[in-house]
Amino acid sequence: MDVRFDTKSAAREAVWDALEDEGIARFPFPPHGRIPNFEGAPAAAERLFEEPPFTGARRLKVNPDAPQRHVRIEALRRGCVVFVPTPRLRGGFKRLDPASIPDDEIKPAASLSKMDRWAEPVALDDLPPLDAIVTGSVAVTSGGHRCGKGEGYSDLEYAILRELGHDPVPVATTVHSRQRVASVPTDPHDLPLARIVTPEQTIDVADPPAPPTGIDWTALSAADLEEMPVLRELRG
Repeated sequence: MDVRFDTKSAAREAVWDALEDEGIARFPFPPHGRIPNFEGAPAAAERLFEEPPFTGARRLKVNPDAPQRHVRIEALRRGCVVFVPTPRLRGGFKRLDPASIPDDEIKPAASLSKMDRWAEPVALDDLPPLDAIVTGSVAVTSGGHRCGKGEGYSDLEYAILRELGHDPVPVATTVHSRQRVASVPTDPHDLPLARIVTPEQTIDVADPPAPPTGIDWTALSAADLEEMPVLRELRG
């Protein structure tokens, strides 16, 4: 989509409309208001693991949304421990360890609705160094900018890791090619992309945007701190 958008909301609406109107979106419907699932998501997930650092990754953080379920499946099949943030970060993070998941249960274990049977909660201090992060996106640019569904949780999860002292790691996303746009506005706390993977193509960003160095506490409200206990824990 060779369009330069003046607002993130305009980019989101254009992508959501295109995926729906062109029959690219997949369950859950509608694609609007969420990280959209898309035709070819399994192929994009397989392509993601064709190159380092994902080929040999042992620990990944993967978002809980529908299109990245296929990334979680591929990671577990390859023996990679997967850390999944709970929706809206209400319950912190969970760990899926393939060593404790039977091969024939990997698909349900990778599903948000069923993973609790195998997932273990992880305290913030017990989050290990990660090899990479996979996030969902609504719209992306070839320069490594992205926008999610507008709630900022992927940005915040990355900032939490930095606040805990974790080093920056590469961030990738899997999307349909129709989710690529020419440009979107950016903010300092935005999560930077080092790799964009579609079912047909892998785009390595030559010079990814600078990552956040920690949490912008001034951007959080009292309601945010109340809703997400992990933030209260970090702030002390």
